[in-house]
Amino acid sequence: MTSVTRPLAPIRLPANQPPQFYRGGAAIAALRGVDATAREFGPEDWVASTTTMFGQDTHGLTRLPDGRWLRDAVRADPEGWLGAEHVATFADSTALLVKLLDAGQRLPVHFHPPDTFARRHFDSHFGKTEAWIVVGTHGDDPRVHAGFREPQRPETVHEWVREQDAPAMLDALNTFTVRPGDTVYIPAGLPHAIGAGVFVVELQQPTDFSLTLEWRDFLDDPDRGHLGLGFDTAIEALDTSGWDAERLATLVRHTAGAEGSTVDLLAAGSAPYFRADQLRPDPVLVLDPSFIVLVVLDGAGTLRTERDGGLDLARGDTVVVPHAAGELELAGALTAVRCRPPAPGRRGGR
Repeated sequence: MTSVTRPLAPIRLPANQPPQFYRGGAAIAALRGVDATAREFGPEDWVASTTTMFGQDTHGLTRLPDGRWLRDAVRADPEGWLGAEHVATFADSTALLVKLLDAGQRLPVHFHPPDTFARRHFDSHFGKTEAWIVVGTHGDDPRVHAGFREPQRPETVHEWVREQDAPAMLDALNTFTVRPGDTVYIPAGLPHAIGAGVFVVELQQPTDFSLTLEWRDFLDDPDRGHLGLGFDTAIEALDTSGWDAERLATLVRHTAGAEGSTVDLLAAGSAPYFRADQLRPDPVLVLDPSFIVLVVLDGAGTLRTERDGGLDLARGDTVVVPHAAGELELAGALTAVRCRPPAPGRRGGR
């Protein structure tokens, strides 16, 4: 029997910015402390990614320092990377994709399919539910758009798409200003757009299924908007219900100023899909074994495991931690976001 060398140590990752159709990336560069002028269309940094861009073989994947794709390393030893309980539910999938996303311009109005639709049309176990943790803003009016204010008839949506009536689409959506510390949970099917000047840590299911209602001035081909399904089929996955203020409040949290070494960041409905919390050691924080994607937002410190001397951390670092690293000790004057898959045994889907 071939023995498996278990991954035991956290791994610092470089930026991983596959080409996108929209502008942005200056806030990512500033966080990482690198030159922001080299790229205009680097608005997304896919952190610890085992997911490829739609229709691509390797674009989007994270490469480890030893030259392997993280995807291949996880497949070679899923229990070492993810833990036995996770594997019992999700097999060798991390069940998670984390991005740094800096919108240099407003993103188009779009939505993502739920698990059942993705299984039927894309042969995928996962749709694309996501959540945004706002970590920075710039400009005069950083805002996001999410959910129709009133119920919409599918025929109306089809007309908007046919005419590419962006003003009507935006006017139909809820819109609100955001600031650092706000978090927004985006269930699959919910129409949404991130506005210019909003910088987020985004958690999502590990796919790249975006169905784009507003493709003109963003995509070079309308077929990319419906991912080859046709808009008639794609809109079957759209949530056309109305989201009033009370309902919308179930998606949004305001965590700025929250005290404590560990702060749960996301709305309760996101728990079957992913977990995220803010970590501020005071002075030391002990973390249970888990597959973790860590994003250091400020300060400096160390991350030690049960078996190694530790990894020095500083603002802008992104780190992947395998489950087999065991119990962790996070220390120092720093602020970080810990991103994890759902708790073992839990998974979403509709």
